[in-house]
Parts: sequence; structure tokens; C-alpha cells
Amino acid sequence: METIILFAPLVGAILCGFGWKFMGEKPAQITATALLFLSMLLSWIVFLGFDGETQQIPILRWVESGTLSTDWAIRLDRLTATMLIVVTTVSALVHLYSFGYMAHDENFRDDESYRPRFFAYLSFFTFAMLMLVTADNLLQMFFGWEGVGLASYLLIGFYYRKPTANAAAMKAFIVNRVGDFGFALGIFGLFFLVDSVNFSDVFAAAPELAETSLTFLWMELNAANLIAFLLFIGAMGKSAQLILHTWLPDAMEGPTPVSALIHAATMVTAGVFLVCRMSPVFEFAPEAKTFVVYLGATTAFFAASVGLVQNDIKRVIAYSTCSQLGYMFVAAGVGVYSVAMFHLLTHAFFKAMLFLGAGSVIHGMHHEQDMRHYGGLRKKFPYTFWAMLIGTLAITGVGIPLTGWIGFAGFASKDAVIESAYAGTAGGYAFWMLVIAALMTSFYSWRLMFMTFWGKPRGDKHTHEHAHESPTVMLVPLGVLAIGAIFAGAIWYGSFFGKTNEVVKFFGGDYGKPAEELVEAVAERNPKASELHYVMESAPGEAAIYIAPENTILHEAHYVPTWVKLSPFVAMLLGLGVAYLFYIVNPALPARLAENQRPLYLFLLNKWYFDELYDVVFVRGAKWLGRFFWKRGDGDVIDGSINGVAMGIVPFFARLSHRMQSGYIFTYAFAMVLGLVVLVTWITISGGAN
Repeated sequence: METIILFAPLVGAILCGFGWKFMGEKPAQITATALLFLSMLLSWIVFLGFDGETQQIPILRWVESGTLSTDWAIRLDRLTATMLIVVTTVSALVHLYSFGYMAHDENFRDDESYRPRFFAYLSFFTFAMLMLVTADNLLQMFFGWEGVGLASYLLIGFYYRKPTANAAAMKAFIVNRVGDFGFALGIFGLFFLVDSVNFSDVFAAAPELAETSLTFLWMELNAANLIAFLLFIGAMGKSAQLILHTWLPDAMEGPTPVSALIHAATMVTAGVFLVCRMSPVFEFAPEAKTFVVYLGATTAFFAASVGLVQNDIKRVIAYSTCSQLGYMFVAAGVGVYSVAMFHLLTHAFFKAMLFLGAGSVIHGMHHEQDMRHYGGLRKKFPYTFWAMLIGTLAITGVGIPLTGWIGFAGFASKDAVIESAYAGTAGGYAFWMLVIAALMTSFYSWRLMFMTFWGKPRGDKHTHEHAHESPTVMLVPLGVLAIGAIFAGAIWYGSFFGKTNEVVKFFGGDYGKPAEELVEAVAERNPKASELHYVMESAPGEAAIYIAPENTILHEAHYVPTWVKLSPFVAMLLGLGVAYLFYIVNPALPARLAENQRPLYLFLLNKWYFDELYDVVFVRGAKWLGRFFWKRGDGDVIDGSINGVAMGIVPFFARLSHRMQSGYIFTYAFAMVLGLVVLVTWITISGGAN
């Protein structure tokens, strides 16, 4: 069953990409989509029936070189099972949605192969992502990691006749190579230290890595911290964290189904999955975990602030994705990996729905993406409106305060992240950044809804008059995702954020009573610590995620002060209230505020000027270096000197040789006599005649 889940998308990609001329365009697309739905169905069977015991399912012998031995195998545990349903569900629904969205694309009037090629790219992307999440060793994971990068390049640049799409695809590919280099160094480091890249061996060696030091130049580095940091560099690239985030908004140049697939549940969550998969290493790397927390919190704040002023509907949702990924990394950084996966799961449902809902609006508005040209579209898009409203309620965290789980999906998972951040950082930087980001998330999400569906129609009158709801094939995926956006949080709240022993058991770890001194130590900070029954005491490699015995954050998060539990709900209400004031009560207010606060507005509109900074530091520098080697290296040195010398000396000797080969006997006789004279003279002078 697991093998079918993995290879069904690959078969669909091959049949659709290479066999569509024999099968027909429509049958090829249907075949690829049907195989994805098969993979999705089997993934849900695996997830719901999984007993928590880690399994290795061999496929074939792969790489054997010296001490390096890696088989291609599927590692099936709760972490893998969770990612399987996320990846295959979103991908299958995106395939179905694409039947309507890509039906008549004006960019390919003279290219009948664009539809099967698009479906083939989608299926190949899904296969690469499944390779990544089912990997049983780091080499196999890296293979899937790079496959996802290649597929994303093809999908983002699908409109290859648009220069902006080509530039965005190259930018995504290049920026991700920076992160991938760090990931590769982490793999090399682990092989150097452990002599293996298999997860079981690496996890078992994690405690030893914490006791190992490496010397590099003048620095003495802890091996576990260094390896964890390098692995996180790879995660930063794929998951668009601050510094390596610039590719993600530009990736909106791809078709909207691509945006939903890449930015909702698959490629961008690969980094979060990597950190959770390598939890045994991160648990022994406290400095690296602290870096993850601070960078994740800063990314959440940064992306949310930029999303406040964006006008492209897809870019608003893209920055929202970047911000929510920051939440996931904060949870992973404080050691509550199950909560990071919980938010990843719920986020997949409501973010995919928001992207596909935005695509429905764009499709019905004849590919207009500027929200300033929307307005009053509730009646034009009734089903899309309700779907996006549900998505907005989920992402902003609407629910019944203090219950923890009675509410939309984002209410349960986002509150769990914020409460874990408070417990893990003593209410410090990360907690406040996430609460402020929650306020801004509420504002820009409701701003999107108000600008799109409320108010008076703006922009082109003809476009508004001919706006229409999307076909059923595009609305069905929205309905399915809406179910997940409503119920996913409540259904899996206990499994991902329940009592410690409940969560540990769900993820398949052994558990036992903690040491008495641990209970006493926690009791000093938390009077209810006596309720702490179990923490994981198994070997690091035996569970999907590893919680060290001294890691009590998951437990402590349930007993944070009441005001902490209320803070995200209050932030949501404040964001909603300000958005309602700005875009319903007094729509002229945003323009006046932007004019009065012009520098701040431009700072946010230009995304903190990261692109401009990188252009000055990297792009212009690289171009200058290229021109220098071209003009000075190739032009002056090679063409001017080396080629000049060669073009002078070689022809001279060629002409001399030509004259010597005259064809006359007396010329050759003279040369022989001259040679004999030189030889006799040399022997005489050197004394060789004695």
C-alpha cells in the first residue's frame, strides 16, 4: 500500500507527460488525477489505521560506496503518516481544481501540450515531495528535496513567455540552492561524525554528538549544535524564513493551483518537517533551537507586517504563509514538535482553500489580481465567498476562548503555538512577536475579505459586469478543504496538544514515569506539575518525534496564565475591529494614514527593502564580477595578451618552418652541414671529445 502511495504520482507524471499524444489530452489528465486520488485514499487509510509502531519498508538497494550504505526504503511512522495525508490531499484537490482553472489559458493559444505538461509537473512535484517525507535516510531525503526544487522551478516558470515568471523561477531555484548548500554540509557533517546517514544510526548517536566538539579555524564548536544549525539553514530556504524568504512572494507568478500546492502544504512545509524529523539531534542542540525560535518569531512578525499593505490578493496570502511558517518553527524551536506538526496540518487545509478561493476570484475576474479593482463581489461569487470566509475565520483563530479546541482549525493550533512559546521562552520575545503577528494576521485577512467582497465595485466596469462564479470542478475542492478548516483542529487537538503521555503515545514513543527531581523542579515554576505523569524515556530513534525527559514545555503550555490563553483571541478581535473601521466604516482612512505615514508605508510596501539590499550586495556585485572577468580577464588578459602572443609567435615559427621546407636538395644539405657544425662545436666546448 505504501509503495503505491509513493509511486502512483510518478506513474501519473510519466503517462501524462509522455503518453498524452497516444492516450489523448483529456484521458491523460484524468489518469494523473485518478492516481493522485488513489494515493490520497490510501494515505488516509494508513493514517487512520496506523498503530504507532515505526516501520521500514524496503524498496531497493541504492548506494553502496565504502562505509556509505543507503537503501531506498519508506520510513513509516506517525510523522510520515501525517505528511502523507497533507501532501496527497492537497495535491489531489489541486489536480481536480486545475481542470477548471487551466481549461482555457490565453497564454498558450498555440500550444496544445500545456495542459498535460502542467498536470505532469504537478504529479512529479507530488512524487518528489513524497520521496522527501517517506525517506529513511538523509540521502534519500536530499534526493526528494532537490526534486521538489526542480519541480517548483518548472511550475513557477510555467508561463515561460513571461519574463517575470522566468525571473521568479530562477530566483526560487537560486535562493533555495543557498539553503540546500547548508543542508548538504549538515549531511556531510553527520556522515563524518556518525559514519552513516541512516536515520536510526544518526538518532542513536545524538547524545554522543552533544558531547563531541569540532575545531574550525579559531572556533571550538559543539557538534550537535553545528549539525542542527546547518540542517536548519536548509529548512530556512525551503520554508522561506527571514533572509532566505525573498523567493516566496515572487513565486506567485506561477498559476494559482501551483501557489496552493507549493505554499500551502508541500514545499514550504518541508523545512518544518525536516526539523521535526531531526528532533533527536535538535533536542541535544539548545543553542540551535534558540536560533530557530528567534528567527521563526522574527519571520512571523516581518511577513505579517508586509502583508498589511500588499494589494495583490495572492501576495497577501503568500506573506501570510511565510508568517505562519514562522509560527511552526517557534513551536519546533521550543521543543514542542507535535504542535509544529499540528499547525502544519491545520494550516494546509485553510491556506490551500484561501489560495484556491483567490484563484476562483481571479478566474472569474478575468485574471485581475489587484484587490483595489475588486469590491462588492459577494453576490457574484457566493460559494467562493463562503469558502474564503471559512478560511479567514480559521487563519485568524476564531473560536471560544479558554476551551482550547472549540473553534475553527487555526484557533486550536495557533493558540497551541502561542501558549507553547510562552512556556518555552518565559513569555519573552517569541511570545510577544507571535501575538503581534496574530493581530496583524487578523487585520490583513479581514482587509482582503472587505476589499474583495464588500463595498462598491472598483476598477473596470466591464470586468465587474461579466464576473462569474467558477465551475463546479473548481468549487468541489473548496468545499472539501472547508471541512478540514472547520473540524481539523477539534478532531486532532488531543493527539497533537493533549497531555504529554497522550501525545507521546500517539507518535509511537515509549513512556515511563519521570524522575522525582524533575517533578520537583517543574513544581517550583508550576504548582500543577504533579499532573505531569509521563515523558518520553525511549531511545531517540524509536519514535516519530523525540521529547527529551527534561523537556516539559508541552506539559507546561497547558498551565500558562489565563491572560496568555486570551491574548491571541483579543489580538484577533483588535485586528478585525481596525480592518472593519478602515474598509467598511471609513474607506478613505487607509489612504490618509498611508499619506501621513509615508516612510513607514513605503518601508512595508517595499518588503523592508530586502530585495533592494540583496540587489546592491549580491546581484550588482555578481554582475560587476562577471563583467570584470569578461572585460579584463577574457578581453585584456586572454584576448589581449595570451591570444596576442600566440597569434604573433605561432605564425612566425609557422612561416620559418614553411621556408625551411623549400623542396630543394641544397637547402636540406646546408641544414645538415649547419647541424654538424653546431654539434661539433658543442662537443668541443663541453670537453666531450677528450
